[in-house]
Amino acid sequence: MNLPNSITMSRIACVPLLIWILSPAFPWTGHGATGLRGGEQEIIASLVFILASITDGLDGYLARRRNQITTMGMLLDPLADKLMVSAAYIVLVAYNPRIVPPWIAVLVIGREFLVSGLRSIAAAEGFTIEASEIGKLKTVIQIVSVVAAILAHRWDYWNWGGFIIAVHFIAVTAIYWMATVSIISAVDYFVGFWKKIDHASERKRKRRSFVLSRKQKPTPPSEHPSHIS
Repeated sequence: MNLPNSITMSRIACVPLLIWILSPAFPWTGHGATGLRGGEQEIIASLVFILASITDGLDGYLARRRNQITTMGMLLDPLADKLMVSAAYIVLVAYNPRIVPPWIAVLVIGREFLVSGLRSIAAAEGFTIEASEIGKLKTVIQIVSVVAAILAHRWDYWNWGGFIIAVHFIAVTAIYWMATVSIISAVDYFVGFWKKIDHASERKRKRRSFVLSRKQKPTPPSEHPSHIS
C-alpha cells in the first residue's frame, strides 16, 4: 500500500460516505430524521464529491512521478472511478429525480460496463485502448453535472452580489450534455476497438500455434521395425 494506492482507497471510502450524506437520515439524529434544512447537506455532499474527483487525477500523477505503478493500483483506480460515478447517479435518482431521471443512471452505468468490457477484451488480445479526449471531456462534465444536481436539490438560483447563477438550468443542461457526450464517447471507444480487434484477429490467424503434448505419438506403419525386411 503506497501513497497513490492509499489515495485511491480513500476515493472508494467516499462512496458510502456520499450515500450517507445524501440520505434522509443525515446527520445521524435518529430514525425518521429529515436531514439538514439550511443547505449544509448539499454543500457537504458537493465538497466530498469534488475532493474525491480531485483524487482521481492525483493518484495517477503520483504513481507515475514516484514510479509506484502497481497491479493493485491498476485494478483499484478504474474500480474506484466506476463506483464513485455509479453511486452518485443512482443516489441522485432518488435524491433529485426532477434533474436525474432513472434512464440517465442506466445510460451512465451501461456505458461504464461497455467500456470496461471492451478494455478487457482488448487486454486479452494484447493491446490497450487509451482514454480519448472525448472521454476526458465526459469525466469533467460528469463532475459538473453531479455537483450541480446536488445543489439544485436546494436552490434554483444563487444571488451573489447581484449576480444570478441559474443552478437548476446549469444542472439540467449539464446532465443532458453529459448523456450526449457519454453516447458519443462510447461510440468512439467501440469504433477504435473494432479497428484494433480486426487487425489483432488477422495477426492471430497468421500466427502458427504449437501444442506441447506428453503423449507418445504412434510410429507410422512404414517406419515400424516389424515392417523392415
